[in-house]
Amino acid sequence: MSSMRQQDATDTTTLSYWLNWRFLLCAFSVLLPTILAFLVIWKDIRSRKFKSGEGEHQREGALSGDEAWKPCLKEIHPVFLLVFRIIAFSSLLASLVAKFCVNGGSIFFYYTQWTFALITIYFGCASMLSVYGCYQYNRPRTTFNVDIARLDAEQGPYMPLLHQDTTNRSRIDHLADPHDEIHKNQITTIWSYIFQILFQMNAGAVMLTDCVYWIIIFPFLTLKDYDFTFMTVNMHTLNVFFLLGDAALNCLPVHWSGMSFFVLWTSLYVIFQWTFHAFSWIWWPYPFLTLSSPYSPLWYLLIALLHIPCYAMFKLIVEIKHYFFSKWFPSSTQF
Repeated sequence: MSSMRQQDATDTTTLSYWLNWRFLLCAFSVLLPTILAFLVIWKDIRSRKFKSGEGEHQREGALSGDEAWKPCLKEIHPVFLLVFRIIAFSSLLASLVAKFCVNGGSIFFYYTQWTFALITIYFGCASMLSVYGCYQYNRPRTTFNVDIARLDAEQGPYMPLLHQDTTNRSRIDHLADPHDEIHKNQITTIWSYIFQILFQMNAGAVMLTDCVYWIIIFPFLTLKDYDFTFMTVNMHTLNVFFLLGDAALNCLPVHWSGMSFFVLWTSLYVIFQWTFHAFSWIWWPYPFLTLSSPYSPLWYLLIALLHIPCYAMFKLIVEIKHYFFSKWFPSSTQF
């Protein structure tokens, strides 16, 4: 990793380094997608309606609240997805800790480690949500006649006591407040939406990280500028392996609007690098991030455009999964 550190001969803390046509063009390639991403997110949040009850009109792509832990097929028990996510989280966390112990905190100067930490957080959250899902899946359900329990608009929850035997009293004790159930469903749906954001953010970031490494860094920079080690290969294969595995098992959708969060993630990293270099003359983590080269605007534009095929590639994989699973298991799919 140390050989990738490119010390720019130009002082990055001077105004002349930033006030020039190269930086303006690079900033355009970063800030324009960022603004568009914010607009898409704002529009999506305004139009999104969380599912809170039967009979409500649902926007296409609305979540029901159990997508975070429910497998894509009914025959797959949620505990299977839980075990996979725990294994993924443990493996990713162990790799990240090992990398940190070997190279120190400087690893987080790289987009690879940012994304690796993000997908580790994703599988940590996924594991916790799957634990909750297994609890919900195995929780005993009490059935009621629709005429026994109902919500009166003026009197609130109402239970007619037709019998005073032990069985009915037990049913009354276990009857949940409809308002509490609705509130609980809304919270679950919101968490599912947040988890879906993490999923779609990782979908693009992981594909971009590995594509840049295997298409740009590995062929052109490895021999003279980059240390090709087991840990490096591990960082650029383990992430996509577990993410694709989770995508094959879960029932989370991938929408084009989710690409906005992926764009914001990359923009945050680039702006962090700019801010850091504006106050400190230090090496650039990637050669194509330097702003002193006359080809910098082309590099920034290339990376910006690369977001589209990277996200589209992952979305295509999920769509192919949906197509074949719907064809092979028409009565078993849950997406």
